[in-house]
Amino acid sequence: MDRSKGFHRVILKVSGEALMGEKGYGIDSAVIDSIAEEIKEVHEIGVELAVVIGGGNIFRGLGTTAIGMERASADYMGMLATVLNALALQDALEKKGIVTRVQSAIEMRALAEPYIRRKAIRHLEKKRVVIFAAGTGNPYFSTDTAAALRAIEIGAEIILKGTKVDGVYDSDPMTNKSARRFDSLTHLEVLQRGLKVMDATAISLCKDNNLPIIVFNLRDKGNVKRVVMGEEMGTLIS
Repeated sequence: MDRSKGFHRVILKVSGEALMGEKGYGIDSAVIDSIAEEIKEVHEIGVELAVVIGGGNIFRGLGTTAIGMERASADYMGMLATVLNALALQDALEKKGIVTRVQSAIEMRALAEPYIRRKAIRHLEKKRVVIFAAGTGNPYFSTDTAAALRAIEIGAEIILKGTKVDGVYDSDPMTNKSARRFDSLTHLEVLQRGLKVMDATAISLCKDNNLPIIVFNLRDKGNVKRVVMGEEMGTLIS
């Protein structure tokens, strides 16, 4: 895949954990302002950008099932956490003068638009940033899967997965100093090696629809713009 020409329409996947900074819980206002600034830089060069946001900084459904909560109930609570994050990011973006729309897969008209594919595309064409909240609206599916699904639906060229590290490694670089980073991988290699990039459902969906993913470090200032403009960084999965 040639990424040197940059991209016109992208989905940025932001984990909930990215929003809590060093706090360990909740939303760090400095971090969310920094992410909004990154998005603003991309928006100003005319790229159509949508965001899928996680909720792990507030509530992690899968972990709660270990203490006896029903998985479906836990997952719905996790989806509501993503709405809180989406509204916080919308506020940060609009303070910077960027017109933003939150679309929720679970209907809550007082807070967000319901997810409508054609409306989302129209917002992007009008140069609004769209934030997709509440995952897919279904339990048992992660926000990674939601990112893959929404990217395919709106015709995004790529998913940009912002993480704490600068790509995909063969083991956890936080604990293993000799972990090896991959410059590129195929979707099938990710599945076969069991690499924890996204869950298997999301990777399979991207594979079946020839949708590439770039995994990069979201913490370094200016990285989102660099990736969008075609600079080689992180790990390309295609």
